[in-house]
Amino acid sequence: MAEEAVNTFWKVAANGESTPLNDAAASEEAVLRAKAEALGLSFQTNLIRSLELKSVPPNMPIGFFKRSCLVPLSLKDGVLTVAINNPANYHAADELCRNMGAGSVDLVVATEAEISSAIHVLFDQTAQDAERVVEDLQTYQMDDEEVGRLDDLEDLMDVTSEAPIIKFVNMILTQALKHRASDIHLEPYGNEVKIRFRVDGLLFQMYSFPKKFHTFIVSRIKVMANLDIAEKRLPQDGRIKIKVGNTGVDIRVSIIPMTFGERIVLRVLDKSVSLLGLEDMGMELDILKYFEKLINRSSGIILVTGPTGSGKTTTLYASISRINSQEKNIITIEDPVEYELKGVGQIHLNPKTELTFARGLRSILRHDPDIIMVGEIRDRETAEIAIQASLTGHLVLSTLHTNDAAGALTRLVDMGIEPFLIASSLLGVLAQRLIRKICPNCKEQYLPGEAEVRELGLPTGTFLWRGRGCQNCIQSGYKGRTGLFELLRMDNEVRTLLTSGADSIRIKETAMKNGMCTLFSDGVKKACRGITTVSEVMRVTQE
Repeated sequence: MAEEAVNTFWKVAANGESTPLNDAAASEEAVLRAKAEALGLSFQTNLIRSLELKSVPPNMPIGFFKRSCLVPLSLKDGVLTVAINNPANYHAADELCRNMGAGSVDLVVATEAEISSAIHVLFDQTAQDAERVVEDLQTYQMDDEEVGRLDDLEDLMDVTSEAPIIKFVNMILTQALKHRASDIHLEPYGNEVKIRFRVDGLLFQMYSFPKKFHTFIVSRIKVMANLDIAEKRLPQDGRIKIKVGNTGVDIRVSIIPMTFGERIVLRVLDKSVSLLGLEDMGMELDILKYFEKLINRSSGIILVTGPTGSGKTTTLYASISRINSQEKNIITIEDPVEYELKGVGQIHLNPKTELTFARGLRSILRHDPDIIMVGEIRDRETAEIAIQASLTGHLVLSTLHTNDAAGALTRLVDMGIEPFLIASSLLGVLAQRLIRKICPNCKEQYLPGEAEVRELGLPTGTFLWRGRGCQNCIQSGYKGRTGLFELLRMDNEVRTLLTSGADSIRIKETAMKNGMCTLFSDGVKKACRGITTVSEVMRVTQE
């Protein structure tokens, strides 16, 4: 079978024929291409597209494929096609061939990363698998001693021989990653426990299971987060670091006691998800260009506003990444540090040691910074220090919780900051929201009713788009999110209104007269372009 092809390769090598295989500087792909050519095999890329098999024999766990670094792609007319990283490991390919009842094996060569991705696609748990795990859990009897054995979690996909409790918790985590969930809620009630995922900002119920297993599942999660299993009366917070395939994931754990038992919220931070650039956030071109000018200023303060979960921190990270360079000293103080930024000094807020935003900000100023990022301005003291820093030659970026851009100005005044200080230091205010995008897989065009068109101020006969709902979007019609933005430019007219004591409504009206695009107007533009829906615009922008 596979042995003949491999023996051919070793004969070539033994005869002293030159191959580039010993060139340490060659890339893995170059080495494998040469090896495949010497063996008379094909080198293959994009294995996932060639993956036709839906399952493997139950006696062959994922660990076998990962150790052997091979993956079966298809089985046709008794011939099993196997992608392998090292053709010399033909014994594993032959074993797989026998277990799958194939008559012969056809080898193709691929990189380790390609094979790893294909393995995890092959072993990815479908909705039917999830239902089977829930069924297994309902028929399983577990004692307290077994909880103590639920200790280390390496790769979540390696669960073929584990107890149903472990399988169930692992299944929840892998399904959350598959559906791009930002949070997992485990909510105990009278007779059952519900599991909900927050996807694109909204909660969806995914599973439910009998209440009798709640204690064991909570214990499993506590063990993973190094929390006290015996403590059930007080809130606990922890952190879990796991791996799913080649993906590293951080999970923040929050447990609080409720009427029917402990309730858990898991915040999922997928390390494989790279930070967005400013150009990827959904800003209109004119807003993007002006905002880039602001963040390239040498001094002043820039505020990003919006409610919790509106993407403010992501915008700050994107801004810092855009202006980061060897010539600049950038320091941030955050609560908490969500992502690590290369070349940036990041301080984690710690109230237990009295490390507050204000105290940390004072210390940062003694470290010769060029750019300072403050996670949030919460009080007068922090606001005063931030504004003084911006007036003494530092660029300061921070966030505020206000509904619109103009509201940030009056919020600072309400905190006790003198209007003339705000007018002289503030460069601009960016208000934002996150809005769901229509699922591209089930997107369809339709002719809206007169009321819907009138609500948006569009001409009659305008076509819009919506999502029908499909498996790719959990039947919601939406997949992914983008931003709505409103940029208030601090021109002379706005500064004059601020120092004369004008309220936020008048400031906003003046800014709109001077060309500011509101959150609602930005949403209408995106609805007309088929990015989102009318109902989503109304949901996000109504106050």
